[in-house]
This record gives sequence, C-alpha cells and structure tokens, in this order.
Amino acid sequence: MLTAGDEYPIHQTPEPVAFSGSDRNFYDRYFFNGYSPDGETFFAAAMGIYPHLNIIDAAVSVLRGGKQHSVFFSRPLNMERMNTFVGGFSVEVVEPLKRIRLKVEETEGIALDLVFEGRAFPIEEPRFTRRQGPRMLMDVTRMTQNGRWAGKLRIDGTEIDVSPGSWTGTRDRSWGVRPIGAQDTQPLIPPLPPQFYWIWTPTNFPNLSMFYHVNHDEAGEAWNTRAVLAMDGAGQGDLIHLDKPHMDIQYTSGTRRMKSAKLHLEDGQGGAHTVSFEPFGTFLMKGIGYGHPERKHGSYQGDQLSVLREDYEPEKLAWQQPENLHIQAIARARHECPNGLSSEGIGAFEQLFMGPHAPSGFKDILDGAA
Repeated sequence: MLTAGDEYPIHQTPEPVAFSGSDRNFYDRYFFNGYSPDGETFFAAAMGIYPHLNIIDAAVSVLRGGKQHSVFFSRPLNMERMNTFVGGFSVEVVEPLKRIRLKVEETEGIALDLVFEGRAFPIEEPRFTRRQGPRMLMDVTRMTQNGRWAGKLRIDGTEIDVSPGSWTGTRDRSWGVRPIGAQDTQPLIPPLPPQFYWIWTPTNFPNLSMFYHVNHDEAGEAWNTRAVLAMDGAGQGDLIHLDKPHMDIQYTSGTRRMKSAKLHLEDGQGGAHTVSFEPFGTFLMKGIGYGHPERKHGSYQGDQLSVLREDYEPEKLAWQQPENLHIQAIARARHECPNGLSSEGIGAFEQLFMGPHAPSGFKDILDGAA
C-alpha cells in the first residue's frame, strides 16, 4: 500500500512506509513537556503512531494549582503515517530538528497553540535494547532536545501567555519496539517478576541544557546511560559528553518517590560537576497515556475518533498503584562547575521504579524506602 510517506526518502525496509518491519509492537512517538519559569504551570503531550495496529493516539495534560487535567484522543491510522493529527490535536514539523508546532484546538476545556524551538542540536541517546527472557521488551532509538516555547495555552477558560523568554521544556522523538496495545496472553516461561529502574533528567539552565538518563538492573548496574551538556546554539559535533555519572537519591520514607537527588559527573579534563535536584510538583505520566489502565498507548478505542477528559490530584493518589509509578517530578536544579561557578535551573526528574534495586534497598516489586 503506497501512502504520502513514500514520497519522502525515509524508508527503513524494502517495503512501503506503511509497513514497519514485522513486529506488531513497532511504534513512532512525539513527546513534549513545558513549564513556566516558576514551575507552577506544567504541561506535557504525546502522540504515538502504531503502524501494525493501525492506530494513532495522543494526549495533552496540564498541571496547575496541584490539579492535573488531561484529554486523550484516539482514531484509526488508516495506514497513513504522515497525517499527524488526532481530532483537534496536531503536530507540525516547521523546521526539522529545530522547530515544532504543537496545537490542540479547544477540546474538553483544553487548548494550546505553541511553537517549540530547540536550544541546541538534539542528542541521540544510546540504543535501548532489553529482553525479558527470550522476548524483546525494548529496541528503541530516541533523540532528546531542550528548547523554548512560544504561544498560548488555555485551560478551562483561563488563557496563559507562553513567552520564549521564560518558558522552557523538552521534546523527544522515539521509535522502535516496546510494549503497546493489548498485552500478550501467552505467559512467559519461566515467569520473571517485573523490574524496571529508570531516571531521566532533561534540565534547563540559563545558558545550557543538561541531559542524564539511566536504566539499572536489579543489582544497580547500568544497561543504558548517557550524560551530556549542550551550550545554547551547540551543533551536532559540539555536545559535551560527561563521564562517570552517578545519581545519589534520597527517597521519601515508605515510598519510591525521590525526595532529593544529586548527580555526580566528570568532564573530559577530569573536572567534577554536580547537579542537585529538589522536587516541588508531581506530574502523573498516565495523564498522557504512559501506564494508563484504559488509555495506554496503542490501546483500541473503537473504529471512530474517541476523546476522553480526566482530572487528577496527584498528591492525593497512592504512589504504589502501578498506574501512578511513572511520574515527572518538576524540580529545581543547581549545577556546580569545577571552576567554582554555579547556576540555577528547572527541569523534569522522570522516574519509574519497579521491582528489586539493590542500591536503593528495594527487594520486592513495590516495597518502599526505609
């Protein structure tokens, strides 16, 4: 089947673009977040395309005043991957690798029209490849970029001006294989208890961006990690890769939520850098489909456009409910350099902690910190 995508030099297999290899779990996703300079207004959005399920879905969620408001969209893809819209939600590539327009026509009380402009060239994270026994759990490539937002946001009649002089955030693009849609009914032999330990901290400082992520196994060994500094305007070859990253975390007692954290890094000259994080807000990733019990990514919502609004008060929900484990903590950050200089910033401290993790003292699926 030929589609509009076949006019572009983006083929990755000998087949038309409508077909993405043979794994039914193949996906292609946009993710965005953004926040006011004081962090009091935070939004995130995501759009996913699932060629083998023939579904496209999206969600937008706004956290303000301790309340989170989400709208979910889903429709049949009709095998046309270039039509990046779902109902009133759309993504437009204005300038590849630099400028993206995110728009939501007013739907269930939420509307926005925003343009993201990257502060530096995107970073490519190491390929994520992880198996569960014989099964492929993840085989993913992702690029990440910090940037500034401009435009307007409206929530339940309140309009907010989004100025590029003060509003920052992060976007990413990921594609590959990860669990989507309905779960496989065939049990895994032998059964393996779930284990996933994930930290991602894209942070905006006045003149630079900092990126760090890590996946740990149950022993605390990293199977995927990278730490990068990007000065404003940095090109593809100008990113500063940092070595020996190590994150010290203090958890809120009895939970797996980060209370405070300090990232230790080393530059190419052996100079020590630290980045300290202090959370002051909680954004539930289920509000844009991650781990949502009914609106998880790629889930079937019928053969017509489907729209749903949900509202949450994150601090009042039980942290140990599986759907509430994946969060982005809005965090103040402080970067201390080897030359004695320091700067204050803001970012998202994303976490998903499930199963054993020896350095944290976690022994079971959801036991809390001592």
